[in-house]
Amino acid sequence: MYSYRCAQWLLFFYIYCFIGWVFETTYVSIKKKRFVNRGFLRAPLLPIYGTGAIVMLWATMPVKDSLILTWLVGAVSATVLEYVVGICMEALFKVKYWDYSNQKFNFQGIICLSSTIAWGFLTLLLTRVIHRPIEEWVMGLPDLALGMITGGVSSIFVLDTIVSVRAALDLRKMLEGMTRIRAELEAMQVQLSLAKMETMAQVEGLKENWESQKQKLLAAGERLGNWLTELGVPTKEQIDELKELLPDYSALVDKLKDKAAEYNRIVGRMGSFKAGLLKRNPGARSEKFSQALSELQKRIIDHINGYDDIKDREDDGQSE
Repeated sequence: MYSYRCAQWLLFFYIYCFIGWVFETTYVSIKKKRFVNRGFLRAPLLPIYGTGAIVMLWATMPVKDSLILTWLVGAVSATVLEYVVGICMEALFKVKYWDYSNQKFNFQGIICLSSTIAWGFLTLLLTRVIHRPIEEWVMGLPDLALGMITGGVSSIFVLDTIVSVRAALDLRKMLEGMTRIRAELEAMQVQLSLAKMETMAQVEGLKENWESQKQKLLAAGERLGNWLTELGVPTKEQIDELKELLPDYSALVDKLKDKAAEYNRIVGRMGSFKAGLLKRNPGARSEKFSQALSELQKRIIDHINGYDDIKDREDDGQSE
């Protein structure tokens, strides 16, 4: 049975956070054909892997002599952890930072069968191969070195976590604001369309009324014929009636412009921290703010593609 001090457990956690980051970053970068610094944090650490490794080590202690039970316990414990973390993060940030919805036999897009099977084999790999040399290295560290390493990494980890959580909460506010304003814009556009239809109907009614008045004047005989040449515009009463419609219409247009400007101001608050959070999690999804999140992701992709185009042109210029 494992017998480690708190500092040693903490260092194991950070080591497996880093190994998880290397694995995820390599996998996603190959898949995306560009470097993707994976994870919730900016530092090369993935807490879900560090926590998962510690849970696997703890959970498999009583059954570590059985390959089958080690696989089973590791698969179940890691899957439960993944589900709990996924549920909590989505409840807090309203965003799924990983999504298995396109995988077969998934549950709520947070866990899936293939991931569970992989967790089981990772548990065997961890307990039978990976952990042993890491254990020897950590156990051989002097207390001073152990304290300095864990203290230094902990400071970076805590600071990074605070900054990343704040960025995720700010991103949630952005998505809420974008979704709210988009709904208001859509409602106002409907009002604007109705106002246009109503205005046009009113104008058409005035035209019809004007034409009928004109026809009556024509029927009045030749005596009024000379007057008709001066009657090419509606009467003052008709103009006043039309003007009564225009203030509401123009006010609605102005309000629509103000809301659009507010929407653009919210999007403009993206910033490097929130953009980095989405860059590190290209598969992030949100059921509640799907449209707003997709728009931000598209802007980031367009920015990355534009940057790549510039780099390609610079490289071509240098090669010439």
